[in-house]
This record gives sequence, structure tokens and C-alpha cells, in this order.
Amino acid sequence: MGKSMTKKDIVMKIALDADIKQIDVKKVVQMTFDIITDALAQGQKIELRNFGVFKTKSRKGRMGRNPRTGVQVPVQPKRVAIFKPGLIMKAKVK
Repeated sequence: MGKSMTKKDIVMKIALDADIKQIDVKKVVQMTFDIITDALAQGQKIELRNFGVFKTKSRKGRMGRNPRTGVQVPVQPKRVAIFKPGLIMKAKVK
């Protein structure tokens, strides 16, 4: 497995490939991430055709176990963000 790509790596690649200043690309990339995050926080689904779908899923509360002590503890219900890749991404990642 290769090195993890960071937001900085994405910004640098877009800036180089599109011949746009990194500072401008960084603003757009951050705004995109913020819009996705805000939409998920409001319970919205983000569908990016051929890329994938971001959405939230509710997890029920349950009884968990503290791994150190073995004592049962309640785990509160919560919402989590999930991503389902689109067909083109699935085909490329195979």
C-alpha cells in the first residue's frame, strides 16, 4: 500500500495540472469539504455522479464492554458519515 494522500497533495496536484495558484485551489478544496460536512451535519445526502454518495447513517444505542476492565458500558446512539463509491470508482479501484 502506498503513502496516504493529504489535502495538501490534492491541492498541489490540481494547482499544477490546472495551472492555478495553490492558495486559490486550497480555498476551493476547503470550501468543497466544508459544504459536504455541513450538508451531512444537516442530514442531507451528497450524490456525485460516477464518484459516489456521502450520507449519514444512524447507529442504535447498545451495551458495549470496556476492553481494559471488561465492565459493560452503555454506548449512546449516534449518526456516522458513510461513503458509497460510484460505478466508475469501483471499477478503477478494483
